[in-house]
Amino acid sequence: MYKLIKKCGNARLGEFTTVHGTVKTPGFMNVATVAAIKGGLSALDLKDIRCQVMLCNTYHLHVRTGDEKIKALGGLHSFTRWNGPILTDSGGFQVFSLASIRNIKEEGVIFQSHIDGKRIFMGPEESMRIQSNLGSTIAMAFDECVENPAKYDYAKLSCERTTRWLIRCKEEHERLNALHDTINKRQLLFGINQGCTYDDLRIRHMETIAKLDLDGYAIGGLAVGEPAEEMYRVISAVEPYMPSDKIRYLMGVGTPGNILEAVMRGVDLFDCVMPSRNARHGHLFTMNGVINLNNAKYELDTRPVDAGCDCPVCRTFSRAYIRHLMKAKEVLALRLCVMHNLYFYNTLMEKIRDSLEKDSFEAFYARYVNVLDKRCID
Repeated sequence: MYKLIKKCGNARLGEFTTVHGTVKTPGFMNVATVAAIKGGLSALDLKDIRCQVMLCNTYHLHVRTGDEKIKALGGLHSFTRWNGPILTDSGGFQVFSLASIRNIKEEGVIFQSHIDGKRIFMGPEESMRIQSNLGSTIAMAFDECVENPAKYDYAKLSCERTTRWLIRCKEEHERLNALHDTINKRQLLFGINQGCTYDDLRIRHMETIAKLDLDGYAIGGLAVGEPAEEMYRVISAVEPYMPSDKIRYLMGVGTPGNILEAVMRGVDLFDCVMPSRNARHGHLFTMNGVINLNNAKYELDTRPVDAGCDCPVCRTFSRAYIRHLMKAKEVLALRLCVMHNLYFYNTLMEKIRDSLEKDSFEAFYARYVNVLDKRCID
């Protein structure tokens, strides 16, 4: 259940209560694709970096190790030892982005596994069953992810199919939650808004799926190559039609600047692999911008990554030491960099929430929106 505490313009301060705990929003979900964050972080580390929600990948866990085996082991919470909320995506994005050969039908999608080439069928019911087996807190509806740019007529037909699939997802989700052997009988279901960058399709689709009274609503199909300005325009167009009493999730976004822009437009929840991926290449976020530890100027730099950061990395290690680990190709470098970047994201969300509570979000936005994504000259 989502509770709106206060607003600053369209920006929203709220709380989202689940069976596995309450999420303070705006919030960022830390992406643990195969039930672990790349870079050597465990569930125990997530608590240290102030994570609220862990996001796991339905498709990847289905093809390896297998959702039925994970169910036999007690579900994702027991499997990973993470006791907070877990969101599982539907597998739709991976089906449409990783599978080189796929056949879309009304029933679902036939595709080849990117691991061993095995033919797999996934539709709304299959996605719901997999996510039920995983026992996640939040399940995402199975949708078609259309590449941008797409022709208007195809985008329209895709939206209509995604709506029909959503109805099937809801029916199967309710059935599964009622079964005696379901791990999480209070699993929540989010629907996904699609429509490419066509405002009228986005609005019409949002109006339609809002009538289904789901637990939350996501905006999907953005941050896939379109200019950021188009993404912001779509969010602004859709927002008035999203239920105000339900949580709003922008999928796969993004940079700190993207997050500030989306919060300004009324989004509550975010996820992105970018902070951990960039960290593994030495690109680290600070409140003064991005630094690249590969640069020679940090070779003798005894300062922490960010002097204003109190993460376990900045409290202990210098830029010079972490750079040395990277050049020496030590695995510890990846762990430290990922830990810092995710801590930065989680505490950035805390600062955003604090500014909303104090009615100073607009000033916070103005100060940092053009700073956080740019290269730091420090």
